[in-house]
Amino acid sequence: MTTITESYVREAPRTARIDWSPYLVGAGIGLLSWIAFAVFGDPLGVTTAYSRVASLFALPVIGPEAVAQNSYWKSMPLKWDYGVWFLVGIPAGAFIAAVMSGTWRLELVPEVWKERFGPSIAKRFVGAFLGGIVIMYGARLAGGCTSGHGISGGLQLAVSSWLFLAVMFATGLGISALMFRKR
Repeated sequence: MTTITESYVREAPRTARIDWSPYLVGAGIGLLSWIAFAVFGDPLGVTTAYSRVASLFALPVIGPEAVAQNSYWKSMPLKWDYGVWFLVGIPAGAFIAAVMSGTWRLELVPEVWKERFGPSIAKRFVGAFLGGIVIMYGARLAGGCTSGHGISGGLQLAVSSWLFLAVMFATGLGISALMFRKR
């Protein structure tokens, strides 16, 4: 299976590569945050929108009655507001940026994962799925995600957001050290 997926991977030509300036990107995110506050009256964030969209995927699994009766989806019903469009725009914008910079490629199992955990696509997808569950649970428990707390809350100098960022980075460093330590 690895040889099949390797044929789909397209290595970006180094001559066409554009490196994005972190300062310019940071300023752009700050500007986007100001625009979101000014135009929509809401901070940047995606976990609420993600949770709302999840109700669409729950419909065929648990049925419309169960979705309608779910207390969480009653308090956060699906609506196509700027948050949902922002959520849709993140992967679309990332794809456009990767294509424009010449770095786009299909990579089902990244090299760093392959070196540590092997080339299994199923193992990688299960790991990514379980990691996504943990991250979404934590984000909803914390009342926001990295964009909600890290960008919007950080710009507002919210103590809870700065605490969130400190815990997020410390946890990420600790887990990375455990997962990717030298054998």
